[in-house]
Amino acid sequence: MYVAQDSKERSSPGVSLKTYDALILEARLRQSLTAVRSLGQRGLSVAAVETFDGVPAFASRWCREAFVCADDGAESYLNFLERILTQASVRVLITSTDAHAKLLSQHRERFEKRVRLALAKEPALGIALNKERTLGVAERLGIHVPRGVSVKESSEVEAALREVGLPAIVKPAESWSWKSDQGKGLASRLITSADEAKSFVDEVAQQGLATIFQQYLEGRREAISFLYADGRFYARFAQWAKRTVPPLGGTSVLRQSIALPADIGEQAERLVREIDLEGYSEVEFRRDRAGVPYLMEINPRLSASVEIAVRAGVDFPYLLYQWASGEKIDTVSHYRVGGWMRHLGGDIESTLEMIQLRDRPEMESPARALGGFFLAFFQPMRYDYWDHRDLAPTWRAVWGSTRYWSARIGKRLVRKKS
Repeated sequence: MYVAQDSKERSSPGVSLKTYDALILEARLRQSLTAVRSLGQRGLSVAAVETFDGVPAFASRWCREAFVCADDGAESYLNFLERILTQASVRVLITSTDAHAKLLSQHRERFEKRVRLALAKEPALGIALNKERTLGVAERLGIHVPRGVSVKESSEVEAALREVGLPAIVKPAESWSWKSDQGKGLASRLITSADEAKSFVDEVAQQGLATIFQQYLEGRREAISFLYADGRFYARFAQWAKRTVPPLGGTSVLRQSIALPADIGEQAERLVREIDLEGYSEVEFRRDRAGVPYLMEINPRLSASVEIAVRAGVDFPYLLYQWASGEKIDTVSHYRVGGWMRHLGGDIESTLEMIQLRDRPEMESPARALGGFFLAFFQPMRYDYWDHRDLAPTWRAVWGSTRYWSARIGKRLVRKKS
């Protein structure tokens, strides 16, 4: 097993000719650090890429090399990756965002000459990245989807709200647009008025995308993750999210591993088979008050919450590497249930947002939000970033969070004075 030296080289392509088993993109993300550790601990040579320095994954003892790319747009980023792949031997490239999954898919032929992409083929990937297409497949299979309407311009908002009602969930058909070279991320939102809805539709329409209006569901958030290839499921894992950031239903920050629910387990498998979505995927559901599950979306790349699966015994980053590299894929038939995992920085942010938005649907009172946050410290659980064998990323994450919250508090104080 390789152990990095104390001084890790920050490289530009061409500095040295090396061989890497895997190149991990978006090194700032939790799941990227999980992937670096997962593969590195198995003796694989791993490098990582980000558009700025100082991210936790770069500090990992298992990150052999850190590549920092200037944030100059999509074409510049693609050229940077291409230079790495030209001047170093890389076996598998792993991405963890819809943005780069879509970008690499658009340039698949350009990159697959030099590296194996850990991404599903088309048309499966395109279906999974587009919420309208995903929901359409689910409806054909008889899977419950939220009552919804697709809207392309603000003049259609009133009719959509009559169909769906208020409050409602609005989400872009795709979470990332590459209409411009810089691209733009677009997140789902809970709206309580027509004016909010029109503003969101206009923002999404500027990126050339439709907006999906959906009924508001108040039940539990559950997700099923898979490693699927050649018509076979090699691994399954289920979790539920107690808290997310944003609180409405974004990235899970407090979650628990659970036994595979019979209803959504069967539905998610049918959906993945129908799309033929190979590789890793996470299928998200939300239940209504009666407990009936409704499909939300599919994430066809490593998801932010994947570390809880790894800790429970399902090493999805390694299984994904096996699949992408063409190796024999391990079969994982069971995992530990009941384990909790927490992203502390995200949980702080989620709690503060619940307090700020306390008058909106689904938000708890400030007392309950704070009580739930502090009581979680007394619940046995694991924490994202923490690994006693690899402490440097933990301190890097703490330092990054400290700087982030200091900047936010500073901005608020400036606004109050003005």
